[in-house]
Amino acid sequence: MTTLKISNLHVSIEDKEILKGFNLTVNTGEIHAIMGPNGTGKSTLAAAVMGHPSYEITEGEIWLDDLNILDLDVDERARAGLFLAVQYPSEIPGITNVEFLRAAINAQREEHDKIGIRDFIEKLDEKMALLDMPEEMAERYLNEGFSGGEKKRNEILQLLMIEPKMAILDEIDSGLDIDALQVVSNGINAMRGEDFGSIIITHYQRLLNFVTPDFVHIVMDGHIVKSGDASLAKQLEKEGYKGLIQELELDIEINE
Repeated sequence: MTTLKISNLHVSIEDKEILKGFNLTVNTGEIHAIMGPNGTGKSTLAAAVMGHPSYEITEGEIWLDDLNILDLDVDERARAGLFLAVQYPSEIPGITNVEFLRAAINAQREEHDKIGIRDFIEKLDEKMALLDMPEEMAERYLNEGFSGGEKKRNEILQLLMIEPKMAILDEIDSGLDIDALQVVSNGINAMRGEDFGSIIITHYQRLLNFVTPDFVHIVMDGHIVKSGDASLAKQLEKEGYKGLIQELELDIEINE
């Protein structure tokens, strides 16, 4: 079992504190959904865990098993088993999906264990079929000219090919129609198992209709204010954040 442990995390950007004592433990075999209003720190959490240089960690720790990842560069965190699917994937002309994916896989392997062309192509064909992606997408430049839905499928393709221990999926459902949402969900569900853990950041219950989380956490004012099982997301959809604020008697103002 692999454990990602976030303890008392305080994160600022441009001298404004966004996360204010965030605590969360995720084990492989678990999927945790994080929900909350805009501006409460959900995407800040994702960026901080992966080491985005614009986010300053002023207090707290992040451990991957016995490894303090705050001491690691971004590429070292990825090689340790962390993965981030971002909200707005960058377009990278000149590098094809095939080139990027094989390089990403081999960057995590020892020299004697590099993936061969035949094994790579077989795996790529299998995962692209699962995501209903046409073969020509493999030879296109990374995300260049992709629609929003294609970029999100491509992020899940990377997840399936790289097979990280821990993945953070930041609003992987935003902008998807129902068909694309089902396809992306199929990819996430295909990763579920004892060797994989995930944090899914989302605004909406609809993704969680297809990917049932083991835990749901509501974030407000930079920290988790309530945790529960999948039913918590349904309660939130019914009552809204303002209803939750009233229930918990929180002194927080939000724009839903």
